[in-house]
This record gives sequence, structure tokens and C-alpha cells, in this order.
Amino acid sequence: MPITLPETLPAFDVLRSEGVMVMSPTRAAHQDIRPLRIGLLNLMPKKIQTENQFARLIGATPLQIDLQLIRMSSHETRNTAAEHMATFYRPFQAVKREKFDGLIITGAPIEHLAFEDVTYWDELCEVMDWTQTHVQSTFGVCWGGMAMINHFHGVKKHMLPAKAFGCFRHQNLCPTSPYLRGFSDDFVIPVSRWTEMRQAEIDAAPGLKTLLGSDEVGPCLVEDAAHRALYIFNHFEYDSDTLKQEYDRDVANGTPINVPLNYYPDDNPAMPPLNRWRSHAHLLYGNWINEIYQSTPYDIEEIGR
Repeated sequence: MPITLPETLPAFDVLRSEGVMVMSPTRAAHQDIRPLRIGLLNLMPKKIQTENQFARLIGATPLQIDLQLIRMSSHETRNTAAEHMATFYRPFQAVKREKFDGLIITGAPIEHLAFEDVTYWDELCEVMDWTQTHVQSTFGVCWGGMAMINHFHGVKKHMLPAKAFGCFRHQNLCPTSPYLRGFSDDFVIPVSRWTEMRQAEIDAAPGLKTLLGSDEVGPCLVEDAAHRALYIFNHFEYDSDTLKQEYDRDVANGTPINVPLNYYPDDNPAMPPLNRWRSHAHLLYGNWINEIYQSTPYDIEEIGR
């Protein structure tokens, strides 16, 4: 089954050219199927790139997906055209009476700020509390995951002495988890962050289970069953060239930055990078969508009751 997207959304043509099944809302309305309603709360400055990345992953499952794009009501983006935002996004305050089978809360390039200093923190706390009554399963990604685990459990983020940047080997710590069906014992994940969550602090919080972790860059994927949530601190959704874009940007700006580790062949930035995480990215998000499908009520209004 396809993912349902507006035909004028850039992701529609991008995904269709890649062979992902995409359907317009008009065509979807003629099918006697209840699609899974997935919200994307997009906090990234490059909105269109982020839309493409997550739509690609959740649109590759056998289920019909209705993707809804959401923004913070209290924050205006400066990096994406106002016309795009007005056409395809709704503010959280306009959707908060609706129910969703799933919600993705993306990262944001604001790691250096204390959570309470983020301009939209109060509204984001409202979003996180709202998920407990209006969303079947929530997936917090990078800073979004850090925000959720802090909000619900008080686990703190810590600044790193140097940016964790590159493709780091991770271990499957819970092979029996339904979210890790098909996962290898050992694999690489793109990492790009100045902060970390510490395993000892996660272990001290009741009800949290670490599913993926790395000896080099710490915990990666955490399940919070009581809050029907997953928190991932690294970037399975990244395109093949996302780390390259970040590296090239910092070099051009004169920002001190190391070559992303284990990303370019022989760590040589003159060589095209190789994508060695794509299959596990599809496994994780496909497993998440499947778990939602298995657990969500057919009557979407029953979510949270």
C-alpha cells in the first residue's frame, strides 16, 4: 500500500521517482481502507529534506499511510518558503483535538540550549503530554528523543567535548524486541550531535529499556513502554549525503570540524560516501509502523481512552 501525500508536495515526485508507492488524497478517498494516520512534527530548518527522509521510510511498508505535517504554533521557520509552510503544514494548536496512530518528533539544531531556553519549549511540553491521550505511538528522533526522555523521566543531556560525527558501529542489545525484527547483531548508524545521553542515567529511570547502543557513542534507541514511545538519538533517516552536506557547510564556514568517521571510503572526503545503514533504517521504521498497526484501535477516536 502507498503513502498518501499531496501531489504538489515535493516529496510526492521524489518518492515516486525512487519507486516508493505514492497516492494522492483524491485517489485514497476512493479506497475502503482506514489508513494509518502518522503526524510529522518537523522541527528541522530544512523542512523539505526532512519530509522526504521520513516519508521515504514510513512509505515503504505494505500499509496505507496518511502523513500529516505539523509545525510548532509559536515558532516561525526562516529556512523554508512561507508558501510551502502555509500549503502543507498545520500548527499544533490546529490539530490538537485530532487523534493520530503515530507521531514523529524530529530533531532540531539547538542542542547547545537548555531545554527550558528553547523558545517553543512550553508548547512542546504540551505536545508531549498530548501524545498520551491522542497518539498511539510516538517516535522522538535525536533532539526530539532527548526532549521526550527528559520531559517524562528527567534524564539529562550532556555536552560532549567534541562533536560525535560519522558512522559508528552499534550493537543490537535486545534481539527479541519487535522493533528490531530482522536486525543484525552489529551495524552502523550516522551520528551527528554535540550532546549525549548517559546509559547509567537511563538505567536509573524506571521503565526504560535500551534496545541499541554503542561502546563509542553510548545509548541509541530506548523504548518507553509506559508512554508508548521510542527515543532514538542518532540518524537512521539520513540520506547518503547528509553528513557530507554538514561537513562541507562547516568547512565552507570555517567552523572547526573533523572528517566524519567511517563515512567516506578510507576517510577521504574526495571520495563519494557509501550508505551502509539504509536497510536497517527501513527495518526499524517498518517495524514501528507494524507495531502501530497491530495495536491501534480501528476506531481512531478510541486512541487514548
